[in-house]
Amino acid sequence: MKILVCISSVPDTTSKINFTSDKAALDKSGIQWVINPLDEFALSKAIQLQASQGATVTVINVGTDSEPVIRKALATGANDAVRVNLDPKDSFSTAKQIAAVAKEHGFDLVLCGKESIDYNGGAVPGMVAQLLGVPFVNAAVGLDITEGSATAVREIEGGKETISVQLPAVIAGQKGLVDEKDVIIPNIRGIMTARSKPLNVVEPSEAEAKVSAVSFESVPPRAQVKMVDAQNLDELVRLLNQEAKVI
Repeated sequence: MKILVCISSVPDTTSKINFTSDKAALDKSGIQWVINPLDEFALSKAIQLQASQGATVTVINVGTDSEPVIRKALATGANDAVRVNLDPKDSFSTAKQIAAVAKEHGFDLVLCGKESIDYNGGAVPGMVAQLLGVPFVNAAVGLDITEGSATAVREIEGGKETISVQLPAVIAGQKGLVDEKDVIIPNIRGIMTARSKPLNVVEPSEAEAKVSAVSFESVPPRAQVKMVDAQNLDELVRLLNQEAKVI
């Protein structure tokens, strides 16, 4: 079985996010880039399938400056990687590149996170499935592969739903696809081995971006906290009434 795992390069959650002076793009200076956490669940699941079923695992990233993140994915145990040399502009152009590689190499299973934590678009997995013409299961929290079919479990309001699809298929996972304790953290041996694993850089296929960002706006800073003495109830009421305006 051949598995393709889609990974996004996203800012670390502790990074301070700023935008360029014209508010047209993210200011990338000083940002620490990591594998999208939801993609890490998908990658760890693929490595489990590699161990239990002898699957080969290829990771793919659409980006121009993401080799360190890809090497980290290889260090977890993936066999090889593909980087499509394109700065992703929207979900469609990204999905088009992934689908082109998946179609060319005939992968049995495409795994990814249900969304990236930077833009939270959540559109790429479904678009990839549509472009490939294969079944799609979103927000999976469980996955088993047996005899050419996938059984996925996903959370729905008030319970869980179990879905069976024939391979090839696209499965988008979330927290729970593997236990958090089973998310693979690269060790020294994995990091050293990753240096010699194949990382193929391919030029993008033709794909016009359908969406463009007009501008970005930072979240307003939080107001300064005011401390009120526990015995000064009159001041507390005044602040709640005249400043916070909640009573």
